[in-house]
Amino acid sequence: MNKFKLVSSLVIAGAFSLTAISASAKTGKPVGITPTLSSISVMHNGKVTEIKRNQDNANTVNPAFAKTSRACPPFCIQPMSLGKGIQTIGEVEVIDYADKMSKGDSNIMLVDSRTPDWVAKGTIPGAVNVSWVELTPKKGATTEGIMNVMTKQFGVKIADGKDALDVDEAIADGDTTTVFDFTDAKTLVMFCNGMWCGQSPASIAALRKFGYPADRIKYFRGGMQTWEILGLSTAK
Repeated sequence: MNKFKLVSSLVIAGAFSLTAISASAKTGKPVGITPTLSSISVMHNGKVTEIKRNQDNANTVNPAFAKTSRACPPFCIQPMSLGKGIQTIGEVEVIDYADKMSKGDSNIMLVDSRTPDWVAKGTIPGAVNVSWVELTPKKGATTEGIMNVMTKQFGVKIADGKDALDVDEAIADGDTTTVFDFTDAKTLVMFCNGMWCGQSPASIAALRKFGYPADRIKYFRGGMQTWEILGLSTAK
């Protein structure tokens, strides 16, 4: 065999080898969520959507979540605990809450606290976008606006005849139970872009200031970064 034919044969063999490796990786061992759970189905924008992990064993993380050193401030590392009574949870717990929602538990809401431009790139199936801008006074949120979110989306009731001025006075006095009824307030599972993102922590801080019960707030600190790192499904 001459040198040209030898080189050509090696190139062709290498190409076949790479194709075989790629095919093997894509059809490799199954990727479950837990040893006993492979996927769940949830409703997202009125459609049944499956939460599962990417089955390509060679898959790599979305480049948008591969950065390790965003400037701080504003992208500073968030604490593990956001306050007494607020539970910090991981991906399996988020999936469990999403599963309960899909089975009819209307007392749970999975809240994506990011701005709509980020949400458009993909969110956790079943999540509702309530941007931190809507809940954060420093970003322009008003008392009336925060009240509207709490009463129209989060299941909070306001006492008869009470308005934004009454709420401001109650906040100043340190007791909002005189203006809000939290009996039917939803359990909020809140997240943003990850452990370096301050958006959901800002929303949580605002809700706590308004008296939202700490035990009805769950903080998914890993957010979209760890969700994407684990190859879990996203929805537009």
